[in-house]
Amino acid sequence: MAEIKRALLFINLHKTNAQNLVGEMLQELQKRYIEADSFTFENKREFSREGRYDLAFSLGGDGTVLFAARAMAPLGIPIFPINLGTLGFIAAVPPGEWALVFDQWRDGKVGISERVMLDVAVERRGKLLIRGVCLNDMVISASGIAKLIKLRVESETEFPREYMRLGQYRSDGLIVATPTGSTAYSVAAGGPILEPEMEAFIINPICPFTLSNRPLVVSARETVFVELEAEQRSGILLTLDGQVTEPLEPGDRILIRRASCTARLIASNRRVFYNALRTKLNWSGTWGGGDA
Repeated sequence: MAEIKRALLFINLHKTNAQNLVGEMLQELQKRYIEADSFTFENKREFSREGRYDLAFSLGGDGTVLFAARAMAPLGIPIFPINLGTLGFIAAVPPGEWALVFDQWRDGKVGISERVMLDVAVERRGKLLIRGVCLNDMVISASGIAKLIKLRVESETEFPREYMRLGQYRSDGLIVATPTGSTAYSVAAGGPILEPEMEAFIINPICPFTLSNRPLVVSARETVFVELEAEQRSGILLTLDGQVTEPLEPGDRILIRRASCTARLIASNRRVFYNALRTKLNWSGTWGGGDA
């Protein structure tokens, strides 16, 4: 049985009935002798609470899970995603079933899905500007009216050490996505869908000027380097998980590699992933003569 003494609730108060569910959960957790704190997911402010937790609950949609993952994954704390939105690719536990699933997980009957995350660092004039982790994707895009930006993309593997020039992009931007993020912005930009526990990245140009620039799937062992060319017609913005933003400058160098931590998601397995795919993408067909 998983020993849980203290839990943290990430709460998206924009979701209907979130506050009512919190009251119910605090009572149920108290019955199980679990101390609980809460952090409201409002205005996308970053998590800064001190304290040691054994588990984090995410009360919202997939966006709330992304927020919780950036805060909890570096600490090795698993996340229990309760879905208060529409059908999500990550948040899957219905609010009326959370206690049952939680007890099943503590009894070893429900597993944890380990998800690759990105470690993103920005260097400016040879010095580290910012560094952060994300679960879905890193996006470099134009922030002005002129959308076309100019990028150089390279990659390097460590074992064996190999350096590769992937090319120059003239595009509206660039997405580097994890398998978890393959069903988000990347798929809308024409990228492939990957199983969420794969160890790979997607490098996906957004509306490339040259039609031969296509999405590329690379091993998560690679480090991807993106350099902004000196001549740009627009401001440029870096976005992590669609929630954290940072303005970039020409000449900045962005390093994207596999993070040392993983997002540990409870009850967010392959069945959840494929159910969401069938529903959101309206897949249909027949199997064995009956409805799929």
